[in-house]
Amino acid sequence: MQVPALTGSRLRERRLALGRRQGEVAAAVGISASYLNLIEHNRRAIAVGLLDRLAAVLQVPVAELRAGAAAAVLEEMRAAALRVGAGLPDLDRAAEFAGRYPGWAAVVARLETQAAGMTRALEVLHDRMSHDPHLSASLHEVLSAASSVQAAAGILAETEDIEPEWRLRFQQNLHHDSARLALGAQALADYLEGVGRAHEQGIAAPSEEVEAWLAAHDWQVAEARPDEMVSGAAQGLGRALAAQAASDARLLPAAPFARARAEVGTDPWRLAAMFSVEVLVVMRRLALDPGPGSGSGSGLGPGPGLGSGAEMGLVLCDASGTLTFKKPVAGFPLPRFGSACPLWPLFAALGRPMVPLDMVVETLGPAGARFRVMAFAQPRFPEGPHGPELREAAMLIMPLAGVAGAGVPGMAVGSSCRICLRAICPARREPSILTI
Repeated sequence: MQVPALTGSRLRERRLALGRRQGEVAAAVGISASYLNLIEHNRRAIAVGLLDRLAAVLQVPVAELRAGAAAAVLEEMRAAALRVGAGLPDLDRAAEFAGRYPGWAAVVARLETQAAGMTRALEVLHDRMSHDPHLSASLHEVLSAASSVQAAAGILAETEDIEPEWRLRFQQNLHHDSARLALGAQALADYLEGVGRAHEQGIAAPSEEVEAWLAAHDWQVAEARPDEMVSGAAQGLGRALAAQAASDARLLPAAPFARARAEVGTDPWRLAAMFSVEVLVVMRRLALDPGPGSGSGSGLGPGPGLGSGAEMGLVLCDASGTLTFKKPVAGFPLPRFGSACPLWPLFAALGRPMVPLDMVVETLGPAGARFRVMAFAQPRFPEGPHGPELREAAMLIMPLAGVAGAGVPGMAVGSSCRICLRAICPARREPSILTI
């Protein structure tokens, strides 16, 4: 049986922790001190029987010596290194560090988890403060009440010869405004601390409510009921999505569509040609259909890592660039509000309607996540040739795993400038609030 690498490092750390000499331990297990030295520096393999004897002498469970650093710990360590910046730690030696110093590795991993959590919290609060009308109104109420309290208290404190009648009026105003301030502050605190309760009261934006509703149903629109949502606006959006999904399913029935995917893979343009439908119909069906994924057919190999619709992200936007639909995929951050990264192929497609885009992008993350992205925009003329031109663009996002697209250079993209850690970017519009 093969003993994992770095077991020797753990042996050495345990021996030093017990304060025992190398020669003493070697003699106890029947080997030379020089041989134990090679083992402790991971230069010699350890037979299973010898490992058992060493574990007994060092009073440690064999399983603890065999266990390498947990994959999650290594991933968090790499994430911490990338968060600080490239070129600082040696990422290739993370496993060695974790094997030699598991305690410190766990500390680094925990700090990275906390930092990531605070980053996400900061992002959510920033978005809410910038775009949430309920929060803006609550803050205005608190500030207004505080100003009234300050004004009344200032008059009472600084005016010595105020008439009793006016003094009583100011005291009543002060009492009223103080109560208003207390209620407003309590409501604001409840809102910030209880986003779930706020959602139940219909405070969340309709688009957020729809996305949460779909996510709860694993993005299976046909299985979700719009009346499960709270607000009427969200229910209306949900019914529109359900009607569109039903129309897409009629154009691309499940069984024929699955056979076509098995034949040509996830190429939306070839699939659209096979069924004589619009490309955006295929893109929606690919992302919201749980059918099997297969080859790409676009020079990125046969498609390792391109899984089912559940593993595909989808973003839609209108001609203004506003994101009208967002289905996320792990590792590719999508902004909750506001503008997205201008380098997204989605926006390049929007400016070049009917021109297909198929490329590889890379995002900042623990492992430098890579994705295959397909984008396409098409114009519509709902009022005829003399009416306005409306454009809609779609972007499919598919994780690349293993060797998929290994030889294809990836373009660096982010979520939005305000929460992007990429310091040097030709498209940056504003400083990031996450810059360290």
